[in-house]
Amino acid sequence: PSRQRQLQMAGGQWQPPRASKARALSACAVTLGLGLVAGSLPLVFTACRSRPPLAVEAHSSSGKLTANTAAVPWRQPASSSVIARKALNVDLSGKVAFVAGVADTSGYGWAIVRELANAGATVIVGTWPPVLKLFQMTLKKSSTEEARKLDDGSLLNIEKIYPLDATFDVPEDVPEDIKTNKRYKGVGSFTIQETVDQIKQDYGKVDILVHSLANGPEVTKPLLETSRKGYLAASSSSAYSLVSMVSRFGPIMPKGSSVVSLSYIASERVIPGYGGGMSSAKAQLESDTRTLAWEAGRKYGIRVNTISAGPLKSRAASAIGGDGKKTFIERAIDYAMTNAPLTDPLYAENVGTSALCLLSDLMAGVTGVTLYVDMGLHAMGQAIDSPAFEGLNIGGQATEES
Repeated sequence: PSRQRQLQMAGGQWQPPRASKARALSACAVTLGLGLVAGSLPLVFTACRSRPPLAVEAHSSSGKLTANTAAVPWRQPASSSVIARKALNVDLSGKVAFVAGVADTSGYGWAIVRELANAGATVIVGTWPPVLKLFQMTLKKSSTEEARKLDDGSLLNIEKIYPLDATFDVPEDVPEDIKTNKRYKGVGSFTIQETVDQIKQDYGKVDILVHSLANGPEVTKPLLETSRKGYLAASSSSAYSLVSMVSRFGPIMPKGSSVVSLSYIASERVIPGYGGGMSSAKAQLESDTRTLAWEAGRKYGIRVNTISAGPLKSRAASAIGGDGKKTFIERAIDYAMTNAPLTDPLYAENVGTSALCLLSDLMAGVTGVTLYVDMGLHAMGQAIDSPAFEGLNIGGQATEES
């Protein structure tokens, strides 16, 4: 199905489409209590990002409209050449972004990498050692050029790929069977702390940290059949890894930096087939996000949020398995498109742009939240394709005319 991009690229920076500028300006005017007169557009809104009270004014080609801010002194009026809604320009030039858990070009992690690169960030990634060489070879193939293409036509360049197994915090945690495993042979250091130390040596800092990894060795088993070992393994890889990463990356993250992880609705709703303790791990991840937002916010001045993403047929999700006819993720996608308020497919790009927003200064005042990017599925309390609703027309489809 066709899609209309919500943002267009211009000069390497995000800018709203022309048609939406007027709507955005009008909305701002209403919010600020400013009256707009016919023919007064184009307008340029400028706001001083000073401590409260916040001063705001509007300029037009036919005169000057000013909010009732007589008691609020201006620091310095912005030039009339400032682009309207400048806040929508996301420029991450000079920022170092580390995305942990990227091993292919089909998942949410890759979509976030792409959007960060679009915005000018220096992007480095962490990849599970057993698939590191495969991922490196994949990026060299011409078949991945389309996936690597950025909005300006250039090809995405990952500055460096670090081996990372987030199950282990320090070298002493690595058991002998892993050290001698041929899949780990020759990759070098791969624990969380070793990765932090190497990145600090290479780049000196990390401004953006993305946790895009999870693993449940018994994910195909119902919770009742999950072993203690499998349950704790899911928790360790999928939830505690975020705690460890924020704790260990925090000291090299400047004030104002941001962390985002990826969750799933199974954290708070029953999703049959998503087993092995993974639903519990996602619940932990979201709870830890709130606590980390408080602790890391006070200690390091950084923000911590998570995205509860809808189902996507990525390589990792497809590995969950199914009943022989359809995989778990295929059924999850079918259910979502049938029952979600928005019936369009969820694309990886939807999560990528949402993450970009959370990771940028656009969301400088937001921390400790779980942001649902699932076409609204989380809001539903009943499945409209249930036999209970047979014969009732309660799931009308939106049309272009509507």
